[in-house]
Amino acid sequence: MDVVVVGAGQAGLSAAYFLKRANLDHVVLDADGGPGGAWRHRWPTLRMATVHGIHDLPGMPFAEPDPTAPANEVLPAYFADFERRNGLDVRRPVRVHAVRDHGGLLRVETDHGAWETRALVNATGTWTRPFWPRYPGQELFRGRQLHSSQYRGPEEFTGQHVVVVGGGTSAVQQLLEIDRYAARTTWATRREPEFFDEPFTPELGRAVVAKVDERVRQGLPPRSVVSVTGLNLTPAVRDALRTGVLDRRPVFERITEDGVVWPDGTHEHVDAILWATGFRAALDHLAPLRLRGPGGGIGLDGTRVVADPRVHLVGYGPSASTVGATRAGRAAAREIKASLSRREAA
Repeated sequence: MDVVVVGAGQAGLSAAYFLKRANLDHVVLDADGGPGGAWRHRWPTLRMATVHGIHDLPGMPFAEPDPTAPANEVLPAYFADFERRNGLDVRRPVRVHAVRDHGGLLRVETDHGAWETRALVNATGTWTRPFWPRYPGQELFRGRQLHSSQYRGPEEFTGQHVVVVGGGTSAVQQLLEIDRYAARTTWATRREPEFFDEPFTPELGRAVVAKVDERVRQGLPPRSVVSVTGLNLTPAVRDALRTGVLDRRPVFERITEDGVVWPDGTHEHVDAILWATGFRAALDHLAPLRLRGPGGGIGLDGTRVVADPRVHLVGYGPSASTVGATRAGRAAAREIKASLSRREAA
């Protein structure tokens, strides 16, 4: 192939769209059983009214949805329609195990055989790599611990004391849902949360992407977009701040069999701990290419990996949200087209 795209979320589909327009021979390999990327796995009670910052796939505007509709149905349907309308060659479910150098080509090894390609667009996102922090006593806790990626709805926490750990959008959204059912909720974050009260304009989006891009160019692991923007002061968030639901506490120092010990030394009984502590880039299959630098990140020039220009990362760092995914897909396709043309000319 000219190009193999790994992952069919927003960034991967955007790349495939522009690769097709550039007449490059390509295929998209996706590990999921159907369209939608990470949106397929969002919790069932997440509604479109509370989803922030959906940006259009290229050439296909996202129609204003019913605000009460489940996000894990609306957005996969949109992705499926995009694949169908554009005739994209998406193979699924295909799991990529490793990508290796193979005599100047890249060999993409999967559970359905291997592809050899002149260039690779990696768009595997972060959903499959939830981050679980470690705290003393964590293994002793007799209550329930789950990651936000495992959260399926608030009813199962009825009558419980739930501690939600994390300062991102998912932490806030899930906490507000759980608080309506739980006997008590506590919000804990490592850093004091910051809130912003301005529209998420294209200008703000570009500024956010630039800040994340700066770290990536330095070869450091990327930070999340919300760590740059802060939390949006929606009406629901304002109300929760006013009523004390979002009265944040510093994270506990250790976990006991039946609770947590806060920094002031007090022990408190807890029934469940929800770790809304984010994700890391799902890049283990690229390990044979040795792309990481001394800083622990993968240095990029645009979307192109500095250590191996055959590899492009989209949905990573500055393009790890919908605000940058389409732009990254376009940039990767353009650069690959130019690079392959230079190789042919040589």
